[in-house]
Amino acid sequence: MSEASVAAFWEERRAEDATLPPQAPEAWPFGATPAHADELLALVLAGIKTGTASTVWEYEDGDEPMPQVGELSIILDGSGEPRALIRTTALEIVPFDRVSADHAHSEGEGERTLASWREAHERYWRRYSASPRGFAPDMPILCERFELLWPRPASA
Repeated sequence: MSEASVAAFWEERRAEDATLPPQAPEAWPFGATPAHADELLALVLAGIKTGTASTVWEYEDGDEPMPQVGELSIILDGSGEPRALIRTTALEIVPFDRVSADHAHSEGEGERTLASWREAHERYWRRYSASPRGFAPDMPILCERFELLWPRPASA
């Protein structure tokens, strides 16, 4: 990620919307690999992906604060370039085995079913979790909903 490209992106967004705060929000990619980041970003840009999930354990074991409703985020592509601006609209903590089918659908991946969500996310957290606690069927999951602010979603 280039701090200069994030700063330029933020200044462009602020020039379009003077209500945005002076300080750029956190910039991050979805996924664990560049290819996965690009795949998930494409779903966000198409207006399909409006939800994401993370483990509460990673926030507890790491140094990043948990997202807050109303928080803005700059979404990076697989090469670390800023491509989108989102705002968190809802948060809910539930055990992994209690994540809803509605939330699984909001993530926009695969078949968009709860079964496919569980299979993909269990595999993901077993492989990429930053928490030493790894994976457990009852681990707390932060289900996040967001809206795409820029660029406007294809469905808008």
